[in-house]
Amino acid sequence: MGLFSTLSTFLAADIDLSALGAIGAGLAIMGASRGIGAIGERACEAIGRQPEAKGAIQGAMIISAALIEGATFFALVICMMALG
Repeated sequence: MGLFSTLSTFLAADIDLSALGAIGAGLAIMGASRGIGAIGERACEAIGRQPEAKGAIQGAMIISAALIEGATFFALVICMMALG
């Protein structure tokens, strides 16, 4: 069963789609936490390999994490609007 047939089933059955907003919010949080965790892991590995570049690595890590958090916040706002 494909994505489009699943969506058409939801639309045809008059099911309350606001629950999809909660699912979307959960997926946004899980994706962001996985991405920020990966950034932290790679930054620790990089600092372990090149301790003298600690400042540059931390700066890039913080900027990347902030961009991910910003996109996540935007996704959460959209999902909360879908909840009604």
